[in-house]
Amino acid sequence: MKIAGKIVDLFNKEVYNGELILSGGKIERIIRIDEAPDVWILPGLIDAHVHIESSMVTPSHFAVAAVRHGTVAVVSDPHEIANVLGIDGINFMIEDSRGVPVKFIFGAPSCVPATSFESSGATIDAEEIRTLLRDKKAFYLAEMMNFPGVIYDDTGVHEKLRIAIEAGVPVDGHAPGLTGEGLRRYVSAGITTDHECSTLEEALEKISTGMKILIREGSAAKNLKALAPLLRTHPYMVMLCSDDLHPETLNRGHINRAVAQLISDGYDIFNVIRAATVNPSTHYSIDTGMLRPGDDADFIVVDDPGRMNVLQTWIGGQCVFDGKRTLFFPGETKKVNRFKCSRIIDEEIKVPNKGGEIRVIRAFNGELLTTAETASAGEGPFVSARPDEDLLKIVVKERYNDAPPAVGFIRGFGVAKGAFATSVAHDSHNIIAIGADDKSIVSAINMIVSTRGGLAVFSDEGSEILSLPVAGLMSDMPVSAIAARYERLTETVKRLGCTMDAPFMTLSFMALLVIPVLKLSDRGLFDGKTFSHVPLFI
Repeated sequence: MKIAGKIVDLFNKEVYNGELILSGGKIERIIRIDEAPDVWILPGLIDAHVHIESSMVTPSHFAVAAVRHGTVAVVSDPHEIANVLGIDGINFMIEDSRGVPVKFIFGAPSCVPATSFESSGATIDAEEIRTLLRDKKAFYLAEMMNFPGVIYDDTGVHEKLRIAIEAGVPVDGHAPGLTGEGLRRYVSAGITTDHECSTLEEALEKISTGMKILIREGSAAKNLKALAPLLRTHPYMVMLCSDDLHPETLNRGHINRAVAQLISDGYDIFNVIRAATVNPSTHYSIDTGMLRPGDDADFIVVDDPGRMNVLQTWIGGQCVFDGKRTLFFPGETKKVNRFKCSRIIDEEIKVPNKGGEIRVIRAFNGELLTTAETASAGEGPFVSARPDEDLLKIVVKERYNDAPPAVGFIRGFGVAKGAFATSVAHDSHNIIAIGADDKSIVSAINMIVSTRGGLAVFSDEGSEILSLPVAGLMSDMPVSAIAARYERLTETVKRLGCTMDAPFMTLSFMALLVIPVLKLSDRGLFDGKTFSHVPLFI
């Protein structure tokens, strides 16, 4: 088999007309030729950090979509499903991925549950991490979100780190905004990466400690523009990742979109492509080809690096995408889940008015970080949403038991009527809802309880739900089908007045306690800076 085009040689930093000679799934030889077709050949792309569950499809369906965009390998943290189902969830992800050619590098989730301040469906302890690494089901220790535990010498946290270091595997970090002595203590514990940088200054300080920076461009968090200059100053210390990618985003593109943007913006083609290929392959010891003789024949053919329209994707010497269709199919999906809560009633989310002021979460479009604001509790026996002031009620209902729901208030979403809810709520994936009135919030939550997971919208004008039967996180439908339904739901939410570009994605992070400042768990409001619960009333 021969494939000809402009060869992008990342190691010698040159582009030349060449021909790949393939044999036995490998690149046998690369021959220089005088003339070649007007296409570019480069190594297949790698997503250096992704939670597949956020795409709302299983690994096999993720693979079908990803190869259309030139992705041949993904470094996947199954943290989300592990918080629901524990080891059984990780095993599901591994088994589901085995029938497709994309190379999945799964990590051992380090923080299940993410904190002790919320209710999750499972726990993964140090011995289970040891087993995952020993049995080669996991190949790195996934993001250590409990950075206070690292800094202040939590015994359980350091035992997990010790096991990973003794196993000789990389340890991923998660330390938004961490600087100074705290950062140095965090890195000295053996943590090697961070994907939470939002400013160039933060990234440069972390690089100065030896950390590698994963530049994230996902559906909710977009840091590419802010961190792109690292490709000029520290090209060997950066990788590209998506972290959380919703289905409509994945349907349009993957790492190829970031590569195209960077090259179009004038960044060095070799540094950019290296960040999406060689750097993650080397760091995570991924067995994927880098376009050299003897390598696995994992490569892509594109029209132009500044556009990155993928014409072909090859993995192991087999064409898996021919420019029109994916040439493999996912198998049957096993339905796994854990959902035990019952429907709720309006009285359960009413907030007796104590007077004075209340704490309010302030959310921002395209950001995981929130701030803490205050608002008057208002008049009357209960504190209610005031949509005309963009003061909405936010509710988290534990899905693993019938505990009372937690209630708070939030600004930034702009919903004027109705409510929307989801069981994709990082990290424990309890049900989270935002709405302008109690009836709508309760109705949206109960729709999800009835289907044992999904995304729901409710208003006086009607209701709609997207069911997610796999762990309440994923569907067994193709990405294109889920994307269409997800986009329709998103537009429905926007018609309620929501001003967020990705309302469901942003909502899902309002329960993510490890990202400051103020969030809501099923146990109440949580201050991510003091790492403690705080009361609603001031």
